[in-house]
Amino acid sequence: MTETSTLPKNKVPSSITQVGITTKYTFIDYFRSRRFFILLTITLLIGALLTVLVGYYQPDSFLASELGFYSNWWGNSATYVIILSGIFFGGDAIVGEFQNKTGYFGLPNPIRRSSVYIGKMLAAFSASTAILGIFTLITVVNGVYYFGLSVPLEFAQSVLFAWFYLASVIGFTFFFSSLFKSSTMSTIVTAILFLFAFSLIQTLVSTLVGIEPWFILTYGAQIIGNVLTVPYPEHKVVTSFGGGGQAGVNVGFSLTTFNAQIPVGLAIIGIYFIVTAVLGLILFEIKEFSG
Repeated sequence: MTETSTLPKNKVPSSITQVGITTKYTFIDYFRSRRFFILLTITLLIGALLTVLVGYYQPDSFLASELGFYSNWWGNSATYVIILSGIFFGGDAIVGEFQNKTGYFGLPNPIRRSSVYIGKMLAAFSASTAILGIFTLITVVNGVYYFGLSVPLEFAQSVLFAWFYLASVIGFTFFFSSLFKSSTMSTIVTAILFLFAFSLIQTLVSTLVGIEPWFILTYGAQIIGNVLTVPYPEHKVVTSFGGGGQAGVNVGFSLTTFNAQIPVGLAIIGIYFIVTAVLGLILFEIKEFSG
């Protein structure tokens, strides 16, 4: 009587394994892609331009103090590097699965959509962190050149806040990438919102209406630059212009400016990340693929 050997059954990889595989190969794709080198070039150009301008013109706003240097260099530029990273790596991350039909052929296999979504998000976050890390290094090298090795603690806090903001921007871009059917539309809408619309809405709501724009992500991101200001800016600043007119008629007006405090800023950033990341995942789960 002959013995029959049983072949081991193929096991579906666990969710964590699927996330790890997706993250690894998506990150490799990002690292080898043209977009990574374009964004890296933009980041290096920003750093080189600031290095040359500060070195040549020696502006007092940069070189009067350590905090002044990091505030003007990092506080005014880091958020743009973060936004560009989110747009470059998150703008078409999910919509590409539908537009390029890759999801139609790949996801019928025993691969969970949530694993693909989370893996792609981690890869985008890792690639963006690399870009942000390079800009951080350029900032520190210049700061050490002018002020020595005593990097202020406030700068470390600002970098940490920027990293949190990066996660929120990635979550936001993934939501729009899941929402639209075109990568071009997803990228354009995200870019317009972060580069123009949010700032405009924030200005109109705060200065003209006098309402704190706590519902806007870029308002929460103010803490990245504000933490580099000592003392920390007041929460609400009212600036009055003009004075009394003829016959005692008041013709002056005032503008209100709000500065996000650190707890509020972190709460805004965290809530935006959780809400947009979850909504993006839900949209990705329910969307139908077409061949």
